[in-house]
Amino acid sequence: MIQVRLPDNSQIEMPDGSTPADVARKIGPRLFDDALVAKINGELHDLNWKLKANDRVDILTPKSKDPEAIEVYRHSTAHLLAAAVLELYPDTKLGIGPAIDNGFFYDFQRSEPFTPDDLKKIEEKMKELSDRDLPYTRKEFPKEQGLKMFQQMGEGMKCELIDEKAAGVFSCYTLGDRFIDFCLGPHVPSSKKIRAFKLLSIAGAYWKGDEHNPQMQRIYGTSWFSQKDLDEYLKKLEEAQKRDHRKLGRELDLFSIQEEAGGGLVFWHPKGALIRKIMEDWSREEHLRRDYNLVFTPHVMRLDLWKTSGHTNFYRDNMFGAMEVENAEYQLKPMNCPGHILIYKSHLRSYRDLPLRLAELGTVYRFERSGVLHGLMRVRGFTQDDAHIFCTPAQLEAEVEGCLDFAWEVMRVFGFERYEVELSARDPKDPEHYAGTVEEWERAEAALRNTLDRKKIPYRYMPGEAVFYGPKIDVKLVDAIGRPWQLSTVQFDFNLPRRFDIEYVGEDGAKHQPVMVHRALWGSVERFFGTLIEHYAGAFPVWLAPLQVRVLPISERHLEYAHSIAERLKAADLRVEVDKRNEKINFKIREAQLEKIPFMLVVGDREQAAGTVGVRNRVQGDLGAQAIDDFLKTVQTLIETKAPTP
Repeated sequence: MIQVRLPDNSQIEMPDGSTPADVARKIGPRLFDDALVAKINGELHDLNWKLKANDRVDILTPKSKDPEAIEVYRHSTAHLLAAAVLELYPDTKLGIGPAIDNGFFYDFQRSEPFTPDDLKKIEEKMKELSDRDLPYTRKEFPKEQGLKMFQQMGEGMKCELIDEKAAGVFSCYTLGDRFIDFCLGPHVPSSKKIRAFKLLSIAGAYWKGDEHNPQMQRIYGTSWFSQKDLDEYLKKLEEAQKRDHRKLGRELDLFSIQEEAGGGLVFWHPKGALIRKIMEDWSREEHLRRDYNLVFTPHVMRLDLWKTSGHTNFYRDNMFGAMEVENAEYQLKPMNCPGHILIYKSHLRSYRDLPLRLAELGTVYRFERSGVLHGLMRVRGFTQDDAHIFCTPAQLEAEVEGCLDFAWEVMRVFGFERYEVELSARDPKDPEHYAGTVEEWERAEAALRNTLDRKKIPYRYMPGEAVFYGPKIDVKLVDAIGRPWQLSTVQFDFNLPRRFDIEYVGEDGAKHQPVMVHRALWGSVERFFGTLIEHYAGAFPVWLAPLQVRVLPISERHLEYAHSIAERLKAADLRVEVDKRNEKINFKIREAQLEKIPFMLVVGDREQAAGTVGVRNRVQGDLGAQAIDDFLKTVQTLIETKAPTP
């Protein structure tokens, strides 16, 4: 007999050779029926894993709060998808099939392209396999034997993975008659556990993400513990598709990406460019109000600068190729940091000059692979609202607090009410992986943590998630339909100050190295603009709307009065136009609604005679007749307070 510990530290006695499934059965039938996977001593294992004495066992079910339960469930659904594909299309070759946020995918190699009709057939086959109650069975193979088996099956890509990742013995999982996959697991015990899933789309992908490798067909899907959860997610997905910034950007004529010019390069159309100007004007004014110094740095600089910064070693794959100018190599900048450091180094600084806050709406260029480009969210040329703060160690916490206050102001002004915060720290077990001393890391992490605690900001602590050059705070804005967007970052840097040998003269007359903080609030103008489009579903608040008011004359005889109204509003700095088309008034209203214009002013005989306007807004519809001054006061208040359209 062996003793097994439960999460509450109680112990139960089990026969030798018992498994987590046996523990679940002993605790109760309901737990056994719901069990998906086990966490043994903090590590995930299948329910039929053999237990040892004093193992601590936690049985994960759909009700568990542990996010690893749904990840295992989705990984198992990816295997179910692959098994269904092989039953329907036996000549298909397998790539990889991981769980991802809200779902899963599997990559396949097949001579014929999958079609939407194929997805329906595959989904039906998955349901059939689920009903068969097929076990997910773990098998282990010596490397040579397993390789030979996959070679005989013609699964060359699996052989590549085994060669790269397997040591002496490796594990596989089977499901059904044909499917076997090189996989660490764990998995749910049976296909019958997987009841709520949906295949969503087909996309192209390269094997291992390398464009030089064979092209694959990727099938995306989602799976949830209950049909209710699945239905809610699909409804949310439908709403997200309506808000897709690429679709709305085209419909509202805000921006485009022209393949003739190249992928990932954004063309800002007049309406989108006007919104961008309004955003940037606000940003610059707010930076000045907070004692930042605005700078501009070149788009291209000598390659040697990027060698000094280390980008040519650590970031070369994401940089465009160098260009030769007068026998010297130049590089499109992938980041703004070195340019700001050169400004700092332009003369010797004193402690009295610090903190020095340099801010730039700086355009950078990064070589993103075509397969990951995505509208405004992943592009090759973009403008960051970049700032770098040079300060003394004693000024550190105050500067972090100032960055967070600025981030909250961005959220308030642009209409985000919810957020998620993460503090990414180093892995204390691997100090050699990080630039800077242990003392510097401890001081920097403490500054971030103390600031968050002092401001009572809830956050997730993420050990091991920091980049090598410093800890950071990430702020994810949550949009109108509950999706988090990674935008704002406050990042320490122990690497660049040393590489560029930057200094200041302290109170003691000696030279010291300043602390350097990277800070971006929007992330990039493009990404933030895309997020705003989706957050507002294209219906921007009045202060951001490219056209705030459209005057709609009922007939041609009302045109002169309509123009007089427009001129009066323009004199008050409103963005206004008159719809001069010879169309029915209902058509004009419908067009203005589709263009998501905040206010429409209908003018006809009655309004002209009374000197009023018939006010409509895109949300509430007809608000009745109003005096021009009353309407103007309402709109100006909305603009000044940056409130949404009521």
